Amino acid sequence: MSTATVLEREEYIEQAYLFRTLREQVAESQAAQDVLVRVGEELLSSTRLPYAVQFLAAELKHTGLLATGFAKLPHYFTAFQAFVVKQAEDEKSRFPMVTAFLLLEREATYRANGPTPQGLFVYHFESIMRNRLGYLDGLEAMAADPFYDDVWHSYFDDLRKRVGEIDFGDLVYMRSELHVTEERRRNPAYEPGRPAIFGEKEGKIAKASRKRDPLYLFAALQRQLGYPEVPRYKARDESSTKLEIILTKLRELEMRLKLAEGELRGNVDLSQFGKPDLLKDE
Repeated sequence: MSTATVLEREEYIEQAYLFRTLREQVAESQAAQDVLVRVGEELLSSTRLPYAVQFLAAELKHTGLLATGFAKLPHYFTAFQAFVVKQAEDEKSRFPMVTAFLLLEREATYRANGPTPQGLFVYHFESIMRNRLGYLDGLEAMAADPFYDDVWHSYFDDLRKRVGEIDFGDLVYMRSELHVTEERRRNPAYEPGRPAIFGEKEGKIAKASRKRDPLYLFAALQRQLGYPEVPRYKARDESSTKLEIILTKLRELEMRLKLAEGELRGNVDLSQFGKPDLLKDE
């Protein structure tokens, strides 16, 4: 089990800033190592994050990987954070690093603003499902999070055995206070074999979403209970991208043909190719 502990609120606020900065600047093709060095100087010095960032930058320099740095700081970063970064760095994965940073940014923001185990679980589980990160490894990483107690650890063990076989709405509803209340209406002596871990509101939403796409359940929980929204990565349309490249190449070829024809006739007109950027203000 991870040696991570639940951090102070200011740590999560700074983590959210770190992941947002990484996301924005890596998206602009800046090197992650350079971004880490710069942002480390901006972070609140009363937190432990600046030291963690220094270690991440050094690990990235030596191994070329961020995930190993996260994994080597289990007292500060959670196993789930390391898992998300590792999946983004996997060469076989189609999970972009920019999306990974956004996912971690929203998680840190949620942790800084009164999280609940239920809300964090739903966010983690949807993140795994929506981005196809792998249930078994993902649930193992979730179970190592110190925010979850032993009752939740037992629930994760059940999920690893039953995920994909039972409707997700049932997995929530059957462990909710609503299910216990409805069973006791039929049988006042009813006692659940396992304690409820979801409230009546979660149970009500889950019951109404049974046998439907689980994404509808996630969306309803976000609307009704304020659970954080998981980033939705949209793959680029490869056909459109290829068409744009082809059209650009054709325009370049057309201009070269015009220039060659002009040279043959001895009357090259450079004005048709536009004014050089250096002279545009003159």
